[in-house]
Amino acid sequence: MQIPGHHIHSLPHTPHQHQHQQGLSHMHQHQQHLAALHLQQQPHSQPGHKQMAPSQQMMAAREAMMYGTPPPLLNMSSSMGGAQIMYRSAPKSAAVMETPAHAPRSEVLEEFRNNKTRKYELKDIVEYMVEFSCDQHGSRFIQQKLETAALEEKELVFQEIMPSGLQLMTDVFGNYVIQKFFEHGSQVQKHMLAKQMEGHILTLSLQMYGCRVVQKALEHVLSEQQAGMVRELDGHVLQCVKDQNGNHVIQKAIERVPAKHIKFIIDSFHGQVYTLATHPYGCRVIQRMFEHCDERQTRPLLDELHQFTASLVQDQYGNYVIQHVMERGKPIDRSLVCARVRGHVLQLSKHKFASNVVEKCIAYGDAKDRKALIDEITLVRRDGSCHLITMMKDQYANYVVQKMLDVVKVNQREQILIKIQPHMAALRKFTYGKHLITKVEKYLAMKDGGGRPSSPLQSGDHPLTPSSSSTDAEAQSGDRDGQSPGF
Repeated sequence: MQIPGHHIHSLPHTPHQHQHQQGLSHMHQHQQHLAALHLQQQPHSQPGHKQMAPSQQMMAAREAMMYGTPPPLLNMSSSMGGAQIMYRSAPKSAAVMETPAHAPRSEVLEEFRNNKTRKYELKDIVEYMVEFSCDQHGSRFIQQKLETAALEEKELVFQEIMPSGLQLMTDVFGNYVIQKFFEHGSQVQKHMLAKQMEGHILTLSLQMYGCRVVQKALEHVLSEQQAGMVRELDGHVLQCVKDQNGNHVIQKAIERVPAKHIKFIIDSFHGQVYTLATHPYGCRVIQRMFEHCDERQTRPLLDELHQFTASLVQDQYGNYVIQHVMERGKPIDRSLVCARVRGHVLQLSKHKFASNVVEKCIAYGDAKDRKALIDEITLVRRDGSCHLITMMKDQYANYVVQKMLDVVKVNQREQILIKIQPHMAALRKFTYGKHLITKVEKYLAMKDGGGRPSSPLQSGDHPLTPSSSSTDAEAQSGDRDGQSPGF
């Protein structure tokens, strides 16, 4: 069966090189957009226009250094100790500064950083809010104060940082101050910040710090503004899903924005399920969709997913999506997964990624599916072989045996223990056999002492649904080497 969107190149060809050049072109366009985003609010030389505050002047210089496109020439000699910042004409890829790379701190910020005894308040840093927001210690100070500040104090900070809001959203420390306003600001302040983001949602979503601000905004603005924000991503959904920053924005939109406003997001996944499920970021988005979207939206995509179960269970990212279906899916979807596993239990149990899925099938399958899988493992064949013996000595399959011991009925467990006991000595020779030995000895002790396992799952019982992060690819305890899969 052909896998959609899955192409193999043995050697790079001209089309591939062309795509690479296009990628570089998009990257330069993205950098230019970021620079424009940061500079569009610089004050112009107009009569009556308020002069740029010292902290805002330093912010302009800082942003020019970070994003490679110069702002209008700034004479900063009066506020920056005589240093004039100039740019060479016709830069190749970035403006080159002819002065030291970092603007000096103001005396107010320097004093704040060095004075450990003075108790500062927000009113003490008026006219320096932007500079403080871009400093690690200053940003933390403002954040802490905003959590308990009075409305008047919040407004004092807000009015000063608002002209530099877009710059702060993509600043390593400034973004946290903006996030605090979405958390603790008034609804008017949240509305104004979100309004300032209009036209820049895609750029912010693809930026390391800006994507955090977009996520926080989606959590706290009203649905009308939520709709407007996500609408800017229409036509760019797959780009965001596959981006290390943008995927988090898509996840948040799926989680927090009403279904009617994100229909275009779900529609973009049709025909792309396999490609996304096997992508390091796409697999997260697919899981969030199955969690938060209704049956009408997800059924066509689940049907598409089931076509590729055999491949997905063995994929380093796709296996997490199938595990998610087993943990949270409807009975029909669980049974479809179990059906694909049956007849291949030994092979899949010995696979690093697929063994996770086999465990979930044993734990979450219904009574009929669970029995069929366990019978396949414990059956003694005519030649005297038994999958159980092979699996208990395998570095991955032994985890499946452990799970099986946990979920079977007491009488079934006793039969399995009888088969395992003669091989205990051989198991001790394997470094990965110690966990299975520990579990076997625990159940043997319970049997001898007349005790019972703490909370065994009886056939037909359904385990409690785990927390939403249990199969998230960022924290998967079932991964065999104990590491998250490459995030």
